[in-house]
Amino acid sequence: MILSRRTVTQGKQSFVELWIATDDGPVCLLTLPQTSVCFIPARDTERCRNMVQSLPVTITPSDFKTLSQEPVTLLRTQTEFQMQRLRNVLRAENITAYEADIRLPDRYLMERFIYGTLIFQGNQGNRQNTLINARVKPGRYTPTLNSLSLDIECDEHGKLFSVALSSVSWQEVILIPPDNRVPVSREALPFVLTVASDEKDLLVKLENSIATADPDLLLGWNVKQFDFAVLQQCATRYGKSLNIGRHRHAMALKTWSDGQVIVEIPGRCAIDGIEALKTMTYYFDSFALDAVADALLGEKKLIQDSDRLGAIKRLYQQDPVALAQYNFQDTELVNRIAEKTRFIDFLVLRATLTGLDLGRPGGSVAAFINVYLPKLHRHRYVSGVRPQNGGLASPGGYVMNSKPGLYQHVVVLDFKSLYPSIIRTFKIDPMGLAEGLADPDSAIPGYKNAVFSRDRHFLPDIIASLWAQRDEAKREKDAPRSQAIKILMNSFYGVLGSGGCPFYDPRLASSITLRGHDIMQTTAQWITEQGYDVIYGDTDSTFVHLLEISNATEANAIGKKLEQHINQQWQTTLREKFDLDCYLEIEFETHFDTFFMPTIRGAETGSKKRYAGLTTRNGKQELVFKGLESVRSDWTALAKTFQETLYMQVFTGQPVETFVRSTVDALRAGRHDNALIYSKRLRKPLSEYTRTVPPHVRAARLADEKNAKGNKPLRYQNKTQIRYVMTLQGPQTTECQDAPLDYDHYVEKQIKPIAESILPLIGLRFDTIVNEQMGLF
Repeated sequence: MILSRRTVTQGKQSFVELWIATDDGPVCLLTLPQTSVCFIPARDTERCRNMVQSLPVTITPSDFKTLSQEPVTLLRTQTEFQMQRLRNVLRAENITAYEADIRLPDRYLMERFIYGTLIFQGNQGNRQNTLINARVKPGRYTPTLNSLSLDIECDEHGKLFSVALSSVSWQEVILIPPDNRVPVSREALPFVLTVASDEKDLLVKLENSIATADPDLLLGWNVKQFDFAVLQQCATRYGKSLNIGRHRHAMALKTWSDGQVIVEIPGRCAIDGIEALKTMTYYFDSFALDAVADALLGEKKLIQDSDRLGAIKRLYQQDPVALAQYNFQDTELVNRIAEKTRFIDFLVLRATLTGLDLGRPGGSVAAFINVYLPKLHRHRYVSGVRPQNGGLASPGGYVMNSKPGLYQHVVVLDFKSLYPSIIRTFKIDPMGLAEGLADPDSAIPGYKNAVFSRDRHFLPDIIASLWAQRDEAKREKDAPRSQAIKILMNSFYGVLGSGGCPFYDPRLASSITLRGHDIMQTTAQWITEQGYDVIYGDTDSTFVHLLEISNATEANAIGKKLEQHINQQWQTTLREKFDLDCYLEIEFETHFDTFFMPTIRGAETGSKKRYAGLTTRNGKQELVFKGLESVRSDWTALAKTFQETLYMQVFTGQPVETFVRSTVDALRAGRHDNALIYSKRLRKPLSEYTRTVPPHVRAARLADEKNAKGNKPLRYQNKTQIRYVMTLQGPQTTECQDAPLDYDHYVEKQIKPIAESILPLIGLRFDTIVNEQMGLF
């Protein structure tokens, strides 16, 4: 299993270095010398030859061509640095360089169809566990990887207090005691407490501990952007590198303009828990370790002070052993979250499907390139280039105008993986488009003048293979594998419509989404022809109101009947109209006993992507919310609770007047103060909010003005989560609140809008309930 990959330059030659995990321990592979390549239009060959005479570039004719059928010439350099210089020269002369941005290790692996795991051989090198002149080929392997969780504690200036390390076999906190006092523990500690004399000594001890523990994976929470960044800055202050890689290689850390941090640790892989869970499509109101641990494990961090940094600094001075315990608990929480979610298993599976690094976040475009580009090369095509302006936006998914109201018995029919099934059915594919345009007579029509070859394509077959693997994973109840495949399949549409992808073409993405529009509209028409009322449609889901039925059994029978009818219709239609096999499959997904489709606030028009329903699952009634306040992080806890209870009472026919009135009375009496906190994230640095200043920004600025006056650290200058309340003096952060809460604000902006969205449908008005005297006027 590949743990790390990088280019090593020795003299005037480049080699790919791969650290791998094997049954016999870690091995370092050093390949034979490799060259970097790119392509340019053949018409620019002579102009390029004259320009690069001073560069060590080899120019070779090729039989490759672009997807627009233009011949290209191959350019080759001995090192990646030379390729970078060549790219700059070509850019200055407006000569297009195809595939010049593919890293040498990535190209080396993908061209050999190696994804995550491999078979290798080579000659023993001078260093232990190192093979030179290594050769590799694809191989299946299930690794057993050992991980070590790392967490640091420091002040606002990055001055280190301690570093904690935790795994099954290693538990340690390296602590710099304040004023060089030797800390004494009054109780047995679940870790070894190692004392360091200063920061430099701490770094040396950390290097030694990691070398001895020798993990394959280094885990943490925001570990790249924070922990490793602070450790690197500390090492730089002392004029040293942080040698935590295998063979004592130094860690390399690079921050990109978008804030992404790349951490390279030869022989090990850095995995950030936040990135891993987001890649797995987990969602939390806050991704702070405390919040995620509470949601997943029911555990909280040892320090719950709203001014956590201040509490950490006080604890360090007053009870450094207690700080060490706090530090160690954070590493333990990360390990337990990893175990609970199996995110390491997920990342290993993703690597074997896509060739992505274990620790790489996102990476949909890179995954597509890894999987698709080697196949394209075998047919003598090269990829395109990423559009400089980001490209034109493609149409989004289909969303029909809804019919607002409160309904009894609504069934939902969902297309199973609609976009992947459209790709598979209609042969949508970058090379298929190129071949279809070259020979359009027998091709499959797309949209925006696209046509697709019936038999020369890759993506439909890639989808078919992944689909079969996912079905197998479902049968085996292998949730991480099923999820990894689902995310990969669903990413293909987005990649083809992304301006960051070299295969971007609006004809590709539009031929998926606009086909989806037609499929959804045709499906709704067929359902209407069966005598049922379609009240809403959204991307791949159709909502059907069933009139004149009395129970769930009848609704389920109709849902299954519609499922069979629609599937048969599509199979027949596609065979007769396009001579295509149909891979579209609609499923009867859900029956709602009661269903609510609201209007757009302040209008009579039905809303989109917002609804609620009451369904029965495993014998229990369950509320489902989509797009409403109950599922939005920028509404208060009181609003969410109020909406859930109110809707449940309405859906089950219970009286609501007493509940509404008592909620407002309790709010005004101060009994819900803890549930009135807003939470919203700064999406950019505080100073960049100039045109509009929303409430959370005003609260953050006021808080940091107070912090500055009190000589405290400024907490809200950069992207961070703001927890604030609305007071009679405006928005204030929770820790700086000194004015009474504005209860009228919460009634008018939180409770009333929710109530007014649904009460009129049962003949009630919020103002009448809250103030009965208003009913006299």
